[in-house]
Formats: sequence, structure tokens, C-alpha cells
Amino acid sequence: MSIAETVAERSPGARALVTAVAGGHAVFAGAGSPANKAIGIGLGGQVDLATLVEIERAWTDRGEPVRFELSTLADPSMAPTLTASGYRVTGFENVLGRAVTAEDHRPGLDGMAITELPQDDWRTWMNVALDGFGTPDGSAPGEESYPRDLLEALFVDFAATAGFHRYLLHVDDLPAGAASLRIDDGIAQLCGAATLPQFRRRGIQAALLRWRLAEAQRAGCDLAVVTTQPGSKSQANAMRQGFSLLYTRLVLIKPLAT
Repeated sequence: MSIAETVAERSPGARALVTAVAGGHAVFAGAGSPANKAIGIGLGGQVDLATLVEIERAWTDRGEPVRFELSTLADPSMAPTLTASGYRVTGFENVLGRAVTAEDHRPGLDGMAITELPQDDWRTWMNVALDGFGTPDGSAPGEESYPRDLLEALFVDFAATAGFHRYLLHVDDLPAGAASLRIDDGIAQLCGAATLPQFRRRGIQAALLRWRLAEAQRAGCDLAVVTTQPGSKSQANAMRQGFSLLYTRLVLIKPLAT
């Protein structure tokens, strides 16, 4: 939601849109943006068909299919309503969480160094993240991918959005991994982390995860959450650090009419 608000302020021509619906939001942040999604909808109760049609009309007018990330904790009527309306399941995501405790301290890094980048210093972080995301490790078949230019535009909007913290990990003075963290109302959201292919299997993901938990503890957070692909190495890393499954999200998309 914050990303779309940033886009609306920076690029009025993108026609960004945020619509609050039944405990969640339908967020449009620009053509093809990975941030375009209807998320959390149904957690606050049923959604009537007229509201769904209104969302679809607004998105169709922007040339974008509606993408729902539907929690298994949403109102039970949501899944049959969506599938009956022409949505199809294209994937799944797991949302994991754990309490932030007094034991969450910065880890020993053993030859690595992690720094938080200031608000106006993000391009190296972005390039490492893009290179890492652009070369998936193959542990989550079917994982969504986006063109580099769309991801770069999203990261530029991240850089301009308040509340995000960016971390860069170096090995022998070389950039090796990147991760981000968003803190909001006592909740630490561990956003995407990526490792360059030549530095994988050295514990970089685990170090970045534990570092961000320590940052969350220093900021007074009570809860940390992370979203992973089911069965991925990212999920395994998170579970080794005490995370457990909170709920699964179904990813459903209704293609544009031709």
C-alpha cells in the first residue's frame, strides 16, 4: 500500500490506486508492477460481488489483470466467489512468523560485514538484489519472475518510501547479499533477500535474517513475519531461525478479457 502511495505522489500518470476492502486492500502501483495485488481482502468478512466487479473494472481500465493473494484465514466464501468469477489459481505463498525476543542479537559474521545503507544510498543494494533475484536457486519451481526493468522501477519506489531499511552484506569487501526490512506498528516485515550466485551456500541468507531480527529487537518489535515460496530454501532458512507457518496465500489471477 505504501508503495502505491509513493507512486501516486511521484508519478501521477501511473494512475496508482489503493482501495480498502473487507480487511485488506486492492493495490495498483503502475503497469506490470510486482506490487499490483489484492491482499488481505476477506480477512474482515465477506466481499459482495458488486465490490469485486468494481475492482475488476478499475484494473481493466488500467490494462491490468486482477491478482488476488488470498489468505487461508479469509472468509470461507472468498475462494468459491473468486473461482466462480473466472479467477484461476497460479501459485501459493507461505507467510511465516515468530516472536521477536530479547535473545535476538546481531550474529557473529566470521569474515562478513553487514551495513545499513542511508536513505539516499541504494543503487549498489538494488544491483545486488536484482542480480540475486535474477538468478534463482531452483529450490522453488514455478516461482514468479519479473523483467529486470520492472523490478528496478519497484526498487526505486522502495527507496522513496518511508519505513524501509536496506542492508548490504560484504564478503572480503565484495558485495555479496542484500536484504530489506520494514517496521510498522511493532511488526517487522522481513522483505526480499538475495545472494549473488557466486556467494551462495556460505550462510549469507541466515546472517541477513538474524541481523534483521536483531534490528527488529532493537526497534522494539514484538513480531517478525516473512513470506516465502513453499518448500524453498528461504523457507527452510526461516524455519531454522524459529519461524513457523502462520497461513498460506493462494495466488489467483483473472485474465483480461480478449
